[in-house]
Amino acid sequence: MKIQKKISDLLGGQKIVPVAVIEDEAQALGLPKALLEGGVKVIEITLRSDYALKSIASIKQNYPEMMILAGTVNTPEQMQLAVAAGAEGIVSPGFTTTLADKAVELDVAYMPGVATGSEILAANEYGITEFKLFPANIAGGVGALKAFSGPFFDFTFCPTGGVSKDNYQDYLALDNVICVGGSWLAPKQAARAGDWDAITALCKQALVAS
Repeated sequence: MKIQKKISDLLGGQKIVPVAVIEDEAQALGLPKALLEGGVKVIEITLRSDYALKSIASIKQNYPEMMILAGTVNTPEQMQLAVAAGAEGIVSPGFTTTLADKAVELDVAYMPGVATGSEILAANEYGITEFKLFPANIAGGVGALKAFSGPFFDFTFCPTGGVSKDNYQDYLALDNVICVGGSWLAPKQAARAGDWDAITALCKQALVAS
């Protein structure tokens, strides 16, 4: 069985995906509004807080125009819950066949994390051609992606992990990078403080520079 849906189809051309930890309802209401006002229409919500799944449902209800990816999905059970909550795409820090099987069953877009050629080939057996390079800064960064472009010339990547406002343009300059993921667009401290204007400003700056 092959996974039919792609994360790139959900991006709407967006090149920068904020990776966020949402801890309560105030953040679930304020953060997507700030991102949308900054021109960002896709968010990856990591399942790193007890409120993560509730936040996906809340955002989908209150901001249906926001495309939601669920990140840090480590088990098939988490994938099931994330999709039920309203996530349109799934991102995991690594690749397993049980996760891929679940993505096939749910007919959901799935981007697994990879750091080696073997992982890329294993995921490609499920028809996956889009990968999260993770953790990008440790897995070789720009150099690794340039090296992958030879043997994996028809595959594309979303580097995440160590990607920041200082280096994201280096990644986006590569032909095999469809987007980058990072937390600098939605800093945890700004979200906790409710400083939504600051987050909107960060989004506008990043989109102009990209």
